[in-house]
Amino acid sequence: MSSPLPFKISALIFIRNAAGEHLLIQRVKAPNQGCWSPIGGKLDMQLGESPYECARREAEEEVGLKLTDQDLHCFGYISEKSYEGASHWLMFLFDCRISTNSLPSAIDEGHFEFFSRKAIDQLNIPATDHTLVWPYFDQYHESFIGLRANCDPQGKLSVVEELKLPAPPTPSH
Repeated sequence: MSSPLPFKISALIFIRNAAGEHLLIQRVKAPNQGCWSPIGGKLDMQLGESPYECARREAEEEVGLKLTDQDLHCFGYISEKSYEGASHWLMFLFDCRISTNSLPSAIDEGHFEFFSRKAIDQLNIPATDHTLVWPYFDQYHESFIGLRANCDPQGKLSVVEELKLPAPPTPSH
């Protein structure tokens, strides 16, 4: 039986610089206060905003990056049940196909820094990101993955891979 928690839909955008380092924000607000994560935010469901529209809006609002749908590759979704015991989430994961070398100014949600992929594993990131976000980014950012996660209140996480699509073949020249 489903719990009476609210359901939220969001987009998470993975942006890198020319050196391949990831742009992360250290959040000053819940959820994930004090943790480093890719930029993103909740869909404006009152306006009927799509995940792509949300990703483009968040990239412009948070880091000043104006993107088109072609600049984004939706590489997956994660359906999280009972995240932090506070809500259910459906997160759409986007890999940004263009890079930026500009470090954005701090905003009311936090400040930004670039990190190598290896350094991210040593940062204070949300606990579930070690299991749900970064390993799947590493493996599927050029393809697609669908995940269902049950975030048990006792801290146990169960993950079901619902859909996996391989990356398209690289064209030979």
